[in-house]
Amino acid sequence: MTRWLAVALACLCLHAWAETQAHILLQDSPLAGFQYHAGKQLWDEMKVGDALELVREPDNPYDAKAVRVDWRGQKLGYLPRRENADIARLMDNGAKLEARITRLVESRDPWQRVRFEILAPLEARQ
Repeated sequence: MTRWLAVALACLCLHAWAETQAHILLQDSPLAGFQYHAGKQLWDEMKVGDALELVREPDNPYDAKAVRVDWRGQKLGYLPRRENADIARLMDNGAKLEARITRLVESRDPWQRVRFEILAPLEARQ
């Protein structure tokens, strides 16, 4: 019985390790345009750690390198223009990027309200 338990525990640990994926932090940014989109209405529902979706907008009339930031299908704002060139290029080249909320602060300054990070998942080598 003890050996069976040890094997089961080892299998569970191995499975958990295999499910964990390492990431590289590419960028930590404020959210641009928070005051113009759905952020105010969604504020009470958002939590630190929540996943965000990055959506490339190459046809954006204001910025050809625009990267929209969505939360649960709702537009929150954009990656700041001065910080979007590298991420836009990565997305245009097919990179799979992840983003998540890192800070929520009730502030009158919309640039201080939401910070998020952009991560590149590392592929597991076999």
